Amino acid sequence: MRADFVIKNAWVFMTYRQCFEKRDVAVAGESFYCVSPAISYPGVNVVDGTGKYLIPGLIDIHMHIESSMTYPQEFSRITLPYGVTTVVADAHEIANVFGLEGIRCFMEQKTPQDIFYAIPSSVPATNETLETAGASIGEAEVRRLAEDERVLCLGEVMNFKDLTADEDTLIKRLIRCCRESGGNKRIEGHCPALSGEDLCRFIYEGVDADHTQQTPESVVEKTDLGMFLELQLKSLTEDVVRAVCNNELYENVALVTDDTMPDRLLKGQLNRIVKAAVKAGMPVEKAIYCATFTPARRMHLDDRGLIGPGKLADFVVLRDLESFEPEAVFKSGKCVFEKMDAAGVWSGVRGECGAAEARGVAEACGVAEARDISGNCNAAFPPLFPAHFYHSVCCKKAEPGDFTLRVDVPCTAVRVNVMKIRTFGTFTEQVVRTLPVQDGEICWQGSGLTLAALFERYGKNGNISYGLVEGAFTGRGAAATTWSHDSHNLLVLGTSAKDMCAAQNRVLELQGGYVAAEGGRVTAEAGLPVGGIISDGPVEALAKQLGRVREAMRRLGYENNNEIMSMSTLCLPVSPSLKLTDFGLLEVKTQRRVALIQAFLDENGCEIKHLG
Repeated sequence: MRADFVIKNAWVFMTYRQCFEKRDVAVAGESFYCVSPAISYPGVNVVDGTGKYLIPGLIDIHMHIESSMTYPQEFSRITLPYGVTTVVADAHEIANVFGLEGIRCFMEQKTPQDIFYAIPSSVPATNETLETAGASIGEAEVRRLAEDERVLCLGEVMNFKDLTADEDTLIKRLIRCCRESGGNKRIEGHCPALSGEDLCRFIYEGVDADHTQQTPESVVEKTDLGMFLELQLKSLTEDVVRAVCNNELYENVALVTDDTMPDRLLKGQLNRIVKAAVKAGMPVEKAIYCATFTPARRMHLDDRGLIGPGKLADFVVLRDLESFEPEAVFKSGKCVFEKMDAAGVWSGVRGECGAAEARGVAEACGVAEARDISGNCNAAFPPLFPAHFYHSVCCKKAEPGDFTLRVDVPCTAVRVNVMKIRTFGTFTEQVVRTLPVQDGEICWQGSGLTLAALFERYGKNGNISYGLVEGAFTGRGAAATTWSHDSHNLLVLGTSAKDMCAAQNRVLELQGGYVAAEGGRVTAEAGLPVGGIISDGPVEALAKQLGRVREAMRRLGYENNNEIMSMSTLCLPVSPSLKLTDFGLLEVKTQRRVALIQAFLDENGCEIKHLG
């Protein structure tokens, strides 16, 4: 056996002991050949790794490419330079729009990054009596997908009501399909705020992982019950990290991204999560372990996740452990990214795409710095989606009257159920507020509340539903989007009917995207023409557009750590506690519909009894 190259005198991450030691590393073909304190192969290319740190390639086992509003080839181009060499993508967003056809379109794209897949388990997230999606995934689709070796798990099971029902429900049958398919597929879960007997029942039914927002208490309870936790950014608080560290739960934890907006994707992906974990108090060696080995073991990816003989030569060269800045990234033994600057910081082994090509790739894609992958820059040559993927938003063009809330009971005021949003995270709280009624119309404009209107966009039933939101816009304006978890109907949020019309009409013209409006005109937009959820252009351009939408929402008073996600998840009927579907308001845990109007009031504030 002849090695292709040797990196000498680098600080190499020793996975099982979670420490760094000075070693030489030899690579032969796609795999590591030898890791030793001293390697000498005459005639083999030697690279001086003095002062550098070598870690395994980062592995993100819970994420959604569509959350970055892009497609696999472009996602790979952006994230390989961050050291992310393997991901497990749950394509349930495009599945909600196009079903199995949408998933197949993703899986057919060739990428230098290894992209494995989870089978979307909840398409739609609830059922067709509670929300309208573009497609559904049933037993037949699950069996077909489970035959593919790239499919590693059943994606986040989130329908608590059906999972814990006594009868034989669809989600129970889907779990059985995966178990019967072979390959020891994992069953992933989504169980925010579950505790006690409810949590035990959830795990009893076969779901043994959770990626949702955690507290110190939930970390201990869930791991005590045998659950594997996938910690995303919003869970990486000092208290949560302290609970992990104090109880030494590293074997039961992986770091994941879940959702990364395109403007934030340009600043990092899983590497950012590692840095956030360290900042919150996790030792860097443990954070690396939880972003490489534990995720690999969770998904039975036994050929990667550590630097050792016979393992896939996916690794990252770091300048230091503080900045966590990759100087080079190797995928299957080939250099797919090399840091380029005036000082020539790293002179490494180049694969098929070298430094000169890197500049050409960067320029072709409009990237400011040299970021390359082995192969062509796919952002300059968008993938071919079927033509109908670009014509999927089919609902009426809104008029001002569509944003009038009328009552058919004589009254002077109404008590309404309201979705109260928080400044952090995506959970809502159900609260009750009182609004005046004049001439049979609820006076919501100027009330301090924001109106949410959801248009069914697939041309199936023409539903329009309404909700009211507290904590959203304070100024006069609106925003609209077709990127609304998970069914992706057309959501309009605003304090002015005129602006809501402008935003909704423009989203229709774009065939999907995000639009903000003030004073009756569009002030910012980001088009997502592929299924209403994906751009087929460079992420860099989309990120700038989405940044302008964010800024427009902030000007209107929307306050949240992620305004875009907060708005989009108002329609996610599996995330606590009150959400809006095209059939109306829904209480998440019980899956019961909630009336917008709780009570009609007379001039004395007394409830008016009525039939209906």
